Amino acid sequence: MSEIDEDRAACAQAHNRLHQTLSAVDDQTVRAPSRLPGWTVGHVLTHLARNADSVVRRLDGAARGEQVDQYPGGARGRAAEIESGQGRSAKEIIDDLVAADAAVDAAFAAATPDVWQRTVRAGSGELIPATQLLFSRWREVEVHHVDLGLGYGWEQWPDGLVARWLPKLLAELSDRADGRALMAWTLGRAPMPELRPWG
Repeated sequence: MSEIDEDRAACAQAHNRLHQTLSAVDDQTVRAPSRLPGWTVGHVLTHLARNADSVVRRLDGAARGEQVDQYPGGARGRAAEIESGQGRSAKEIIDDLVAADAAVDAAFAAATPDVWQRTVRAGSGELIPATQLLFSRWREVEVHHVDLGLGYGWEQWPDGLVARWLPKLLAELSDRADGRALMAWTLGRAPMPELRPWG
């Protein structure tokens, strides 16, 4: 199985795990705080749906030979869509997300080898290989599934996700904290230093 096929399968599995969690979500739940400061469960679910749309939009653009922005209106447009969508009923939010996830899975399945060789825009505007959309969506779903605070924890992250992503995150630690403090922590000589914001 190719890496593209493996990532497609992992992303579809992540969507399925998320949908199992959603079966217990009601209107009260979507109004409850998530683990992300200032965001309710409705915010997180709406963000996941709009992120799914952004994956499909960029992959469709690549198929046409076009570069399109991740979110219409950039960061402000992203924030506005999340805010306007988070107040809907649980059914509306869940139906939206499930449909958006299905569209991602279908777009991944339909993409030809030629499309995967093209580039798309990241949120920062830089060009990245279209294949990065696969892993990007997978990790987005896994991280925000935990952020919902609805019983799915980081302890349940798939081994493949950890094996692939953790080395990159560890390599970036030196950009997020004092190097000496990090070294002292890894040697058991100091507490974990405060990290600057990720990304």
